Amino acid sequence: MVSGAERGTASAIFNSAQYFSLVAFAPLMGWLVHSYGWRAVFWVMGAIGLAATALFVRYIHSPVRHPKINAAELAHIEAGGGLIRMEDAANRPQAFSWTNLRQLLANRMLLGIYLGQYCINVLTYFFVTWFPIYLVKERGLNIMEAGFAAAAPALCGFVGGLVGGYTSDLLLKRTGSIDIARKVPLVFGMLLATLIIACVFVEGEWLVVTLMAVAFFGKGVASLGWAVMSDVAPKQLAGLTSGVFNMFGNVAGIVTPIVIGFIVGATGSFDWALVFVGAHCLLTIFSFLVIVGPIRRVELAA
Repeated sequence: MVSGAERGTASAIFNSAQYFSLVAFAPLMGWLVHSYGWRAVFWVMGAIGLAATALFVRYIHSPVRHPKINAAELAHIEAGGGLIRMEDAANRPQAFSWTNLRQLLANRMLLGIYLGQYCINVLTYFFVTWFPIYLVKERGLNIMEAGFAAAAPALCGFVGGLVGGYTSDLLLKRTGSIDIARKVPLVFGMLLATLIIACVFVEGEWLVVTLMAVAFFGKGVASLGWAVMSDVAPKQLAGLTSGVFNMFGNVAGIVTPIVIGFIVGATGSFDWALVFVGAHCLLTIFSFLVIVGPIRRVELAA
């Protein structure tokens, strides 16, 4: 947990881990499939997941229970708006109720943020589901080459995530405006991400991978959703607000593979699939600039 002035960077580091995992594991999975068959991927990745779970249980603690934190650090986090004492009886979040959920879903700002997260994740789920298939079927790479080619955009997404978070916090310090700090990197990043549509018009495999890398760099820059959640979630419902946010993002994991599969099956090409993904980048910008409005913490009705 971090103070408000550091949320962009902290959230970016957290979010960029997904891109780094693609850098590390996309080539590994390509090699496993090529050398040992698809079942090997599930065994190896399952074992890594169990090891990661053990590390999480061992090293992740709430701020007040962390063995290496001191009073000055706790005070700094709390002064920046961090909710470090949620386990205390007086500060415990409200229990789930349909009334509270309706309040969240009736809030225009939150709905805009939720829609934006869905749209951003359309690009993510295209990359993790259809991008290797696109490289193999549309661009003629073999499965091992596709695994290594997928690492370049993922690495750019990782770098973009760090750049976006650092830029957001820098803008917040210099302008004092949470709107400018969160929306400027998001709009810039999503404009870059629309370059995915340019892949329709180019031929060379290296140019396709380059455009995808630039698009995923932009997506990384724009991935400030969790920082925004920390800025706007009502203190009594931080978990529920973030859970609904995550649900909307994961809906893209259901919709994107199905819609792209339908488009490719109907047209015999990925061209309109790439346009579908790029259009969601523009919809993200519309959502944050038009629907969301000023970013502020939500206050629940009594």
